[in-house]
Amino acid sequence: MVSILQLVQNLMHGDESEEPLSTRVQSIGEQGHMALLGHSLGAYISTLDKEKLRKLTTRILSDTTLWLCRIFRYENGCAYFHEEEREGLAKICRLAIHSRYEDFVVDGFNVLYNKKPVIYLSAAARPGLGQYLCNQLGLPFPCLCRVPCNTMFGSQHQMDVAFLEKLIKDDIERGRLPLLLVANAGTAAVGHTDKIGRLRELCEQYGIWLHVEGVNLATLALGYVSSSVLAATKCHSMTLTPGPWLGLPAVPAVTLYKHDDPALTLVAGLTSNKPADKLRALPLWLSLQYLGLDGIVERIKHACQLSQRLQESLKKVDHIKVLVEDELSSPVVVFRFFQELPGSDPGLKAVPAPNMAPSAVGRERHSCDALNRWLGEQLKQLVPASGLTVMDLEAEGMCVRFSPLTTAAALGTRGEDVDQLVTCIESKLPVLTCTLQLREEFKQEVEATAGLLHVDDPNWPGIGVVRYEHANDDKSSLKSDPEGDKIHAGLLKKLNELESDLTFKMGPEYRSMKSCIYIGMASDDVDVSELVETIAVTAREIEENSRLLENMTEVVRKGIQEAQVQLQKANEERLLEEGVLRQIPVVGSVLNWFSPVQTSQKGRTFNLTAGSLESTEHTYVYKVQGTGVTPPPTPSGARGKPRLPGHKPFRRSVRGSDTVSDTSSVSHIEDLEKMEHLAGGPEHSSLESPSPEQSPEAPTPQASPTEALQNKAQHPEDHHLQVEELESLR
Repeated sequence: MVSILQLVQNLMHGDESEEPLSTRVQSIGEQGHMALLGHSLGAYISTLDKEKLRKLTTRILSDTTLWLCRIFRYENGCAYFHEEEREGLAKICRLAIHSRYEDFVVDGFNVLYNKKPVIYLSAAARPGLGQYLCNQLGLPFPCLCRVPCNTMFGSQHQMDVAFLEKLIKDDIERGRLPLLLVANAGTAAVGHTDKIGRLRELCEQYGIWLHVEGVNLATLALGYVSSSVLAATKCHSMTLTPGPWLGLPAVPAVTLYKHDDPALTLVAGLTSNKPADKLRALPLWLSLQYLGLDGIVERIKHACQLSQRLQESLKKVDHIKVLVEDELSSPVVVFRFFQELPGSDPGLKAVPAPNMAPSAVGRERHSCDALNRWLGEQLKQLVPASGLTVMDLEAEGMCVRFSPLTTAAALGTRGEDVDQLVTCIESKLPVLTCTLQLREEFKQEVEATAGLLHVDDPNWPGIGVVRYEHANDDKSSLKSDPEGDKIHAGLLKKLNELESDLTFKMGPEYRSMKSCIYIGMASDDVDVSELVETIAVTAREIEENSRLLENMTEVVRKGIQEAQVQLQKANEERLLEEGVLRQIPVVGSVLNWFSPVQTSQKGRTFNLTAGSLESTEHTYVYKVQGTGVTPPPTPSGARGKPRLPGHKPFRRSVRGSDTVSDTSSVSHIEDLEKMEHLAGGPEHSSLESPSPEQSPEAPTPQASPTEALQNKAQHPEDHHLQVEELESLR
């Protein structure tokens, strides 16, 4: 047993080096242990006598059903406990089919063929719900009818009731049977609630089964409930998920329903005579007794207060749009970063101006989506207890969702976490706004710079993407270029060595495409022109150096081949001069002893600068190596702007400002003049040395910094000439 438990522990934890210990297992409290205890206790209870087991399971099932119906205001209801959240809805659909088609048990699907059933789902329903129902019921996909949401009035995430009524009338005229309608009390995306009261009246009029699901059903346990959610207590069935709401692991979902015929519920699978099926309620039975009514209400109330606290705080933050249906009792908060477009009304929350081009609006939308995705990922890392999720909405775009009803109980979210979340949002806003503003400036600078190509990547949340086009680049093809990859790899290394505040990345992730340089988020003091100039100059230097190395390699290879040919010719000439007798081993030694041959050591040297072969005779005769030709200077880019000590690259220079303060201008100018003096070298020092006519002992008047500024202001031409002389000396 010990070895088996050790094996299970190793499978649960895995390799401890992969992730920290704190994130291996979810932190659960005593109520969580109580729910887990219910599973093992149910296994022990199943070994009891059949009569005792039947009585015990019936008591557990009836008590749990009664408690849930009282807590969530669902009078005279029955309960079905299931592991899969959608399983209860599938059973309800089966019950609705048996209720509306009396001969379904005998004739089967022939009845459905003569009069096809229709299941109505909202366009804001959970993804994959309709496909799941069709697969479980064996129905074709045309039996599903997707009802659009409001487009003119009301929330854009609520079902359009008028359009639903039109669809129902059309289906009845075509000989179909409207069977079931699935309404939302809190959509999966933004937590909006349909007009359940109006939908209930419509279902009663046409004899349609109304089923409600959603996270907002948890608020039925509170004292104050909105009218739209309260109307769900009068529907035919609803699905509850108390596990996430109360932070209970491994607790089944519950479907509450009302029906008078127990035979049909048995056929539909909602009731069972097996004790094992009734024991599914045991973990929830134990947890409800442990928490009590006050504990359940307190947890749900705490989650609603967290969402209300975040909503009130975000109202005071600029450039944050909150998508909330009911400002008083919405347990889900969805927000996104937005930037007002030029010529738009600030009160309309970034509504594009009519005179803006569609391409500009789409580009702005994609840029905001990328920034919101980055913001959501950053907030999830900075405040992990918040339980944020990033989602893509069709109308609004990329948004961040805070749903404490489904995460707060498990993660232990507190009010301090919400305050920290708001603080992190405020700290990220300057970076977001500045990055969005610098995108267009970066694009213009790149397009105006020769050799650089701006790559439009809407999914990148930084300043932009740039590609360097080398001389052999095929601009018509997007396939991977080895030479371009090498240049961009060197460029990325050079940019990261500058130790700037910007982050650089090489992409794309798919290596079949050409390489690019991705530039990350930026602050407000980034000099975009200097950044683009540095990228262009550095890439050009890398390309020139690589060409020089390739040319040198080719020259060396040809020089070696030529040297081998010349040495072979010299060896043949030496043989002709010495004769054949001197090559015989014994005879040659005797002949060389009587008549030695005066030979000089001859070799070849390769001059890399001139690219030519030279003889080594001069070296052996004079015991010195030739000086050769002075090598040409290494190609280098333009000299960067002088920076003060501690001044990071790509920061806007202080000297570029027109107005200079009285207290700080002198010190900045003196520092810059010292840097220019050091950069000038001995030539600059010689210019400042006294002339021969001037006596060394004569004192030279020292001008104050203020007088120097005045002289520069009075004689700007002399000042510009001095600067040009310094640049020429450099």
